[in-house]
Amino acid sequence: MVNKTHVNFEDTKNAFILKNDQELAKSYALFAAMDYPSLVKFGTSFLNTAFKIHLPFVKSIVKHTIFEQFCGGEDIQDCKSTIKKLYNQQVGTILDYSVEGKEDDSSFEATTNEIIRTIELSAKEKAVPFSVFKVTGLLPISLLQKVQEGKTLTPEERNIWEKGNERILRICQTAYNLKVRLFIDAEETWIQQPIDNIAIEMMERFNQESPIIYNTYQMYVAAKYDQLVNDHANATKNGYYFGAKLVRGAYMEKERERATEMGYKDPIQPNKEATDRDFDRGLEHLISNHENVALCCATHNEDSSQLLVRMLRQKGITPNDPNFFFAQLFGMSDHISLNLSITGYNVAKYVPYGPVEETMPYLFRRAEENTSISGQSSREFLLIKKEMQRRRNEK
Repeated sequence: MVNKTHVNFEDTKNAFILKNDQELAKSYALFAAMDYPSLVKFGTSFLNTAFKIHLPFVKSIVKHTIFEQFCGGEDIQDCKSTIKKLYNQQVGTILDYSVEGKEDDSSFEATTNEIIRTIELSAKEKAVPFSVFKVTGLLPISLLQKVQEGKTLTPEERNIWEKGNERILRICQTAYNLKVRLFIDAEETWIQQPIDNIAIEMMERFNQESPIIYNTYQMYVAAKYDQLVNDHANATKNGYYFGAKLVRGAYMEKERERATEMGYKDPIQPNKEATDRDFDRGLEHLISNHENVALCCATHNEDSSQLLVRMLRQKGITPNDPNFFFAQLFGMSDHISLNLSITGYNVAKYVPYGPVEETMPYLFRRAEENTSISGQSSREFLLIKKEMQRRRNEK
C-alpha cells in the first residue's frame, strides 16, 4: 500500500520515468555545468551577445540544450507533446507564456490574446489545470512603479493604465466564464503593491462561488507572511475564496542590489532559514483555515512538500482535492513532482514557452537561479547520476 503521509523523493526510477537514457545524459551535462557559477555567468553573457549579433547556429544550440530542458516549445501547439507526456504520469501543465521585455501597445495586446488562448486550452484539457500571467506582460514596469510610489499619472499614462486594467479584466473574465483557475504571478517588490491590489480586486469579483483567481506570495519578502494572513482574513470577512500560490521568491539578488544602491531597507528575509520558516508558517495558516482556501504550494523544497503532505493527511483533506496543488518548474525537481503524483497528490509543472530568442531572459534567470539556490544544481545532478547508475545496474 502507498504511504500517503510521507513521499519517497529518493525514488529516481519514478523521478526520471519521462526521460530516456539520451535525455538523461543531456540533463546530467547541463546540471553539471550549472554547478559552476563562473561558467554560467560566461555562458549567459556569451549567448546574449551571440543572439544580438545573430551568430549562426546559436539558436539551434540553445534550443537543443537549455531551452529543451526548461521550456515546452515555441508555441502552444509545440507544447502539446510535453502536455501529453506529463499527463501520462498524472502531472498537469501550467502553460506560462515567457516572452518578456516588450512594452508597446501591440505587444501587450498580443500577450493578452496569447494568455486567453492558454485559458481556452485549459477549459478543454484536463491536463492543463491552470493558466497564469504576469501583469508586466500587460502594463509598463515604469507605470506600475509610478503607481506604487503614489505619483500622479499624466493623461496619457492614465489611458495606458486603464487599457492595461481592461486587458487584465478581460483575461480574468474569460477564466471565470470558462471556469479555469488563474494565477497572477508575483514580481519585484517595487512594483508588487499595485499587482497585489489588482489580484485582490479580481478575487473579490470572481471568487464568490469558487476559487478562480490566485495571488502569488513570495515568502522571501520579510513582510509577506503578515500580508498573507491579512489577505486571507479579508477574503473570509467578505465571503470569497482565497486563492494563494506560495513561492519562496525569484529576484533576491536584484532586490538586494537595488536596496543597497538606493539606500532603503532590504525587503528580503535576513537568511534562508527565515524564508523557510515563513513559507512553512504560510502553509500551516492556510491549511488550518482551509474552508475558504485554494492553495498551490509551488516549491522545490522537499521539507515543505513533506510538511504539506502531513498536514493534508492530518486535516483529512484527500490528496486529490482540487483546492490543493503542488507545482514545480518544468525541467527541475522531477523527484518531487513525479513521486508526489504517483502517490496520488495533485501536481502541475510550470511549462514556459515562446520563441527561443524571446525566452532568453527567462532561461538566463533559470540558469542563474540554479547556481544561486543553495545546492539546487548539485541536488539535480546527484539524482540524475544516481538514476543513470541504477539503469546501468539493470542492464
